[in-house]
Amino acid sequence: MIGRQVIGRRAGRVPAAVAAGLLVLTLPGCKLMRRISDGSFNNAVTDGTVLELKNRGVRLEKRPSCKTPDSGSASVVHVRCTARTLAGEPVAVRGVATAANTDHPRESYVITVGRRVVLRQNCLGLGCH
Repeated sequence: MIGRQVIGRRAGRVPAAVAAGLLVLTLPGCKLMRRISDGSFNNAVTDGTVLELKNRGVRLEKRPSCKTPDSGSASVVHVRCTARTLAGEPVAVRGVATAANTDHPRESYVITVGRRVVLRQNCLGLGCH
């Protein structure tokens, strides 16, 4: 039984590794890295937004949906997120990171609930000290 489980796990990894390899081969390197970076940034902003709003007593229906529009520059990254509170109010997150392609990016975020600004700061969530 144990031998079968190990073989089954290895066999299950091969198709996934092959699919990932094909994806890497079909996308130009820079675009792939940009998509990974955008996805990581969006996820971090989403997590930070949920935590910041929770700390302020605001509960969301579900996790915010974030998009990273192309700024045309590797050094500037914009993020825009939307969500709704449990009470149905719209939530908007606007963020920008400048010097994003350096070791010390500068970030700025504004979160509104309805028409109220509930947060304006240079970090979100666990990244704030």
